[in-house]
Parts: sequence; structure tokens; C-alpha cells
Amino acid sequence: MKPVRALLALGIAAAVIGLGGCKKEPTPAGAGAPAAAPEGETADQFVARVNAEYKKLYPEVSAAQWLSSTYINDDSQLLAAKANERYLAQLNSWIEQARKFEGQKMSPESARAIHLLKIGAAMPPPKDPAKLEELTRIATKMEGMYGSGRYCKGEGEAQQCRQLGELEDVLRSSRDYDEQLDAWQGWHGVAKPMRQDYVRFVELVNQGARDLGFADAGEMWRSGYDMSPAEIAAETDRLWGQVKPLYEQLHCYARTRLEAKYGVERGHVAGNMLPAHLMGNMWQQDWGNLWDILAPYPDAGSLDVTGALESQYRRSFDAQLAKQPGQRGPADLAQVEQDAKLASAKLMTERAQDFYVSLGMPKLPESYWQKTQFIKPRDRDVVCHASAWDMNMAGDVRTKMCIKPNEEDFTTIYHELGHVYYYLAYNKLPPIFQQGAHDGFHEAIGDTIVLAMTPKYLQSIGLVGDQQQSREALINAQMRMALAKVSFLPFGLMIDRWRWGVFDGSIKPDQYNKAWWDLKAKYQGVAPATPRGEEFFDPGAKYHVPGNTPYTRYFLSHILQFQFYKALCDAAGHQGPLYECSFYGNKEAGQKFWAMLSKGASQPWQQTLKELTGGEKMDAGAVLEYFAPLQDWLRQQNEGQACGWQASAAAQPAAPQPAAPAQG
Repeated sequence: MKPVRALLALGIAAAVIGLGGCKKEPTPAGAGAPAAAPEGETADQFVARVNAEYKKLYPEVSAAQWLSSTYINDDSQLLAAKANERYLAQLNSWIEQARKFEGQKMSPESARAIHLLKIGAAMPPPKDPAKLEELTRIATKMEGMYGSGRYCKGEGEAQQCRQLGELEDVLRSSRDYDEQLDAWQGWHGVAKPMRQDYVRFVELVNQGARDLGFADAGEMWRSGYDMSPAEIAAETDRLWGQVKPLYEQLHCYARTRLEAKYGVERGHVAGNMLPAHLMGNMWQQDWGNLWDILAPYPDAGSLDVTGALESQYRRSFDAQLAKQPGQRGPADLAQVEQDAKLASAKLMTERAQDFYVSLGMPKLPESYWQKTQFIKPRDRDVVCHASAWDMNMAGDVRTKMCIKPNEEDFTTIYHELGHVYYYLAYNKLPPIFQQGAHDGFHEAIGDTIVLAMTPKYLQSIGLVGDQQQSREALINAQMRMALAKVSFLPFGLMIDRWRWGVFDGSIKPDQYNKAWWDLKAKYQGVAPATPRGEEFFDPGAKYHVPGNTPYTRYFLSHILQFQFYKALCDAAGHQGPLYECSFYGNKEAGQKFWAMLSKGASQPWQQTLKELTGGEKMDAGAVLEYFAPLQDWLRQQNEGQACGWQASAAAQPAAPQPAAPAQG
């Protein structure tokens, strides 16, 4: 989930999202060389010129990136790499030109714009043109490797290959231990060839960061929060400390249920950690697909959103089939299936749009429906990782997904449209300010809407039946949300903890994989069921690593979205427990939300947060308030259990155990 517009605004190559979730030193004027600064230019004039030049250059870069993500081949990757190279060269030129204004008096707006310009590049460009060219080529190559990756078994005509979406389906739906392990190992093996490219990539972005005056790329990333790098690192530790006890209770409950399903020997890994391949998600960041195992009270009101969406798809398929009576060959049936998938995906997206429109926000432009990638094409490789795109800062907004009829993708659409509506709200601002108040804001917008998708809301749109008003139904609803939100929190921290160590050199290339699993053990209490040595590059199996998308934003967003949600519920006049609030259809809440979105990055995030919530500090209090009933219930369920895990056991994962009788 990444916003393309924001990533481009941040100078992140070959990446698109919100934001989630794009340089070389000036050279003598010539073909492709950035223009020189005019003589006698003031700081205000400089910022105005940069905004104009950026807005003019931006559509070319975004178009090249869109092409390379939706038509993966050598040609599109070359075009994207070259477009990014030109953009980053121009960014380097702007940053160099801005140096002459250091210490000069200027308007607060111009001072903020120059600061954002300097710290905005998540892929900081080296000044050396040859290194810049190498960097953009490697970045585009790695994203292409991820998008076209496939796990193949067999040989010759008997060979069968599956891409990420098909392997995710196995983890989502299968409960066969060995089948899940095979799919999980298969996808993680795809990343092995990226390792050397990533080592060189780190060297190049660190050079770019040093050229800009930072110790390394990680320090530069941590400088983008209107506070010092050390302060934001400490802030994330503080926030994690608030929510960690809740996660530990959920972890304990999940382990107990997995042991009941797969047997004690297979239901956990050494040290009481959760087996990576059994969590229903390739990266263990969302446990919602384990609802059949983890549902507290299966008979207390159905929350089977996936089942309802699959039924909706089948109706769409039958309707498409009815349009073509008579004899149909395999090609005809394949096209009917594709048409049904597209119709179902658009219907899901229209439902998500309806929530935003109910708040008083505009309908998506017609171009959105014409140009968006809703489903995976049959004829080519694409990057299926969900993303939101602002193509021209003037209303050409899109999303890029490979939507399937399941709850995970349904809520992802609501998330991605949050990025899109952020774009539309701040498009009136100067381009440098067209980004989130900080990157965690961008990721929190759509998820705030997801929190308002209460069982009552889902019932109102026909995706679940009548909901019982009972303690059991409440715990079910809380568990459904916790499996998406609470399970994610430690994952949201560990990816950048790994990259910060990689960037500052404390994690060496020959320890990449060990450090990755050490951190997953420390924060998530998750481990692989079989040894993962340094012949693997498991970090590369997560899009945001080869795509170079900073990840702390996602952790922060999972704190902020509850603060936003509480503020909007207050604006809507909600009375009662926080978890019962849905502000669907409330124009007062929508007006307050839109006002925040319209500010973009034009002011420090603390001020933007205060205008919405009344406070200037990120705080997990609303998370704990929301999940208070579930946390009490989990403590009762876990009473007598040996909760917690031993992260040191991650270094030597146990070999797979013989099958034990499954229960449940």
C-alpha cells in the first residue's frame, strides 16, 4: 500500500505510493542538463520557480513509472530508470541551488519548502552522474524483479509457475501445513537474486545521503518528521511500549489456537514463536485470513465478508456468462472470467467511493475509472502491490491493484482511496507542499475510514447479516479489527529497524538474513519453521524493501488512525463506546477531515494534528480505548498460559516436526 504521488514528491525512484503510499550535480548546460539558477533570484522566487519546474516535470516521471509497473519489460524499465535519473538530477540541482539561501532571511513558507526539498528524497541521489545512473537502474530492476517474480516447480511441459497472488491464495485459504510451507518458501526464494543488487543499492543511497550532509540514508529518513532523527526513533519506541502488552495478549491467544489446529509440535516454533507460514499472510503483518481459526465465537453473528464478496463475484460471473449464450471455447470462458473479475472489482471500488462521498467529498473523476488498473491483466506482468497515484497534480488520479473478492482487498481499496482523496484535497497547494503532513498521515487517512466500517456499516451495505447485540458479537467484531490492526504494529516497526541498521553499517551484508529474522523474533514473536541462512534474502520478499519505500510511516499510521477516528467520531456527535462509532454519512466529520487533508505539508504536522484532534502529540491512548473489551477478554482467555516468547530461539529454528493430529 503505497501512494505514488507522495513517493514521487519525496524523490523515490521506481516507486509509487501512500506515501500509503519516487540527481545529479548540475552540469554545464547541454542535452538533459538542469537549467542554471537566474542571477539575483530571491529565496521566494527560487521556491516559486522550483514549484513550477517540478509541476512541469512531474507528469513525465509518473507516466514512466506507471508504465514500468503496469507493463513490466526491459523497455519500460529503461524508460522509468531514465525518467527517474532526469528527475533526480534536477532534484540535485535544486538542492545545490538552495544552498546559497542558507542563513538568509525569507518567508516562513519558503524556509519550509527548502527544508522539505532537502530532506524529501527517500532515495537520496549521489552527485556523481555515473553513480546516479547506476542507482536508478538498480532501483528499477529490483522493482521489476519483484513484480515479475514467480515460483516454479517441475520441468519442461510439466513445469508449473505461480506468482505472488496465487501463492498468497494458498496462505489465505489452505490449512494444509506442508502446502502453506511450500508456498511461503517458494515466494521467499524469489528474492534471492536481489541480494547483491541491494548491497550496491545501499552503498549508492548512502553516498547520496552523505552528499546532502547526512550520516547515512536512515538518518535522512528520520529527519522528515519536524523533529530530530533521535527524537522520532525514541517516539516510535514510546508508542510501541504503549501497545506492546495488547499485542502480546493477541500473540498468546493466536499461538494457543494454532496449537489446537496443527498440534502442539507444529503450532509454534522454538521459543513459543508463531510459525511464519501459518499466519495467513506472506509477511505475518495481517492475521485476518485466520478468522476460521481465531474467531472467538463462530456462531455469534457472521462477519464473513470474504464469503459475501465471493458470492457477489459469482453473480457477476453468471451475469457475464448469460451475455454469451451458446457454445464457448476455453478462450471465451477465460474472457468471461476476466470480465466478471473486472465488474466485481469495480463494484467493490464504487462501494468504497460511496463512503467518502457520503462525507461530502467529491466523486472520483471519470478518468479514474478509465485508467485505473483494477485487476491483474491476462497478457502481461504487472506490479500487483496496491498503490495510489497522482499522475499530474491536476486530477488524474488512479489506483493500481489486482483486486480479488476478499475482505483484505476490500479494505485495501478503502485505504488506497484515502491516498487519492488526500491528493485531490491538496492539489491546490504548491507542489512541494503536496504531500502528507508527515508520511504516516498519508497512510492513516484510508485506514481511519476502515475503522468506521463497523459491523453495522457492513450490514447496511449487505456484506454481513443481522448482528447480534451481545458480548460475544462485540468480541468477534473487536477480534476482526485486531487481526488487521494490532497484529501489524510490530511489523510496522521492524522493517525500518532492519534498514536503519543496514544503512548505518551495524548490519553487515553477510548478516542481512540473520538480522531480519532476529528482528522479526524480537518484535513480532514470529520465526520460520525451517532454517533461513544467508543464501536467502528474505527482506527482498517484501515489496517495500526492493521498492525502497520507508516503512515507519505505516507504524505511525496505525497510531494516528485511531486518533483521527476518535476526533471524527467526536465531530459527528457520537455517544457511547468508541468502537461502536461509524461516521458514514456525517458531513460535519467529513468537513473536518477534508480541512485537514487540504493542508498537506504546508505546516508542521503537530499543528495539523492539533487542528483535527486538539493535541500535538501522537498517542496510542485511542488504540487502547478502542480495544479495551478485547484486551480484557484476551487476558481471561490466556489465563494459565505461558505467554510471551524467547527471541533468542530464532537463530536455530526447529526442523519440521512430524504431523500431529489436527483439531478443530
